[in-house]
Amino acid sequence: MTDSETSATFDRLLFPTDGSQGAAAALEHVLDIAAEHGSTVHVLNVMETALYSPFQMEGDVVDALEREGERIVRDAADRASERGIDAVTEIRKGEPYREIIDYAADRDIDLTVVPTHGRRGLERFLLGSTTERVVRRADGPVLTIRPDAAAELAYPYRRVLTPTDGSDCARDALEVGVDVASATGAALHLLTVVDVVSVGVDVRSDIKTAMLEEAADDILEAASSVAETNDVEPAAETVAYGPSVAEAIRSFVEEQDIDLVVVGTHGRTGFDRYVLGSVTESLVRTAPVPVLAVRESAAEGS
Repeated sequence: MTDSETSATFDRLLFPTDGSQGAAAALEHVLDIAAEHGSTVHVLNVMETALYSPFQMEGDVVDALEREGERIVRDAADRASERGIDAVTEIRKGEPYREIIDYAADRDIDLTVVPTHGRRGLERFLLGSTTERVVRRADGPVLTIRPDAAAELAYPYRRVLTPTDGSDCARDALEVGVDVASATGAALHLLTVVDVVSVGVDVRSDIKTAMLEEAADDILEAASSVAETNDVEPAAETVAYGPSVAEAIRSFVEEQDIDLVVVGTHGRTGFDRYVLGSVTESLVRTAPVPVLAVRESAAEGS
């Protein structure tokens, strides 16, 4: 894939915001990405109508919500303008995660960027449950950012981790990870985790251990081949063993000073099943670095 094709992945960024301090911190990272790739940032605020009775959603209440929404998106757009970045703003009413997903589809968004938590109260749609719904259901890639860590984030990324279990979805996530590494000049790390508990493996068995190691090596070899086909030489290929796949990935992130994790949202069941939604959602909630979640359809459409 050429640099121009890779850069096109970042042409249109969607940033849903509730105007909270955490969202403001995440916005700076979004603008870092946009500045690097010449992207347009779409700023979206959703008025969560389900929080109010039909009677409340009339007259002065609606006017107040709309004014607040306009202020929120205007402030974000002003910040983008200060950095020379084009911004498009919109306010919608409805179920936040649905509106975010629909907007991304309507505007052909390349990357949706969401904080993992927002403030409680009036505009609370960036709370974890909504973020996880967006991650689970959005057709395009979704980048999640922990607001408490946003101030320490740097872009371009230096070290990108792509965990893989050999599934089709993991391969699609790998291809996106390779694109990111190519576009940013980051070192690409490949990791496969053998979840010895979930498969009921007695690690004392030399035969079973050898079989697991051989399967894991095959997975990494296939992943490395995908990267090299796209002119990216993996910096490291690692097999990890443990009772928790998510914890093994988090440990690797901390030990290797990883800047970004790229992972699929679904994977196959059985021996290497860790890209299942539950593990991805655990990483979204707890990883100290941004997590780029990729559905199978997202990579197929790129």
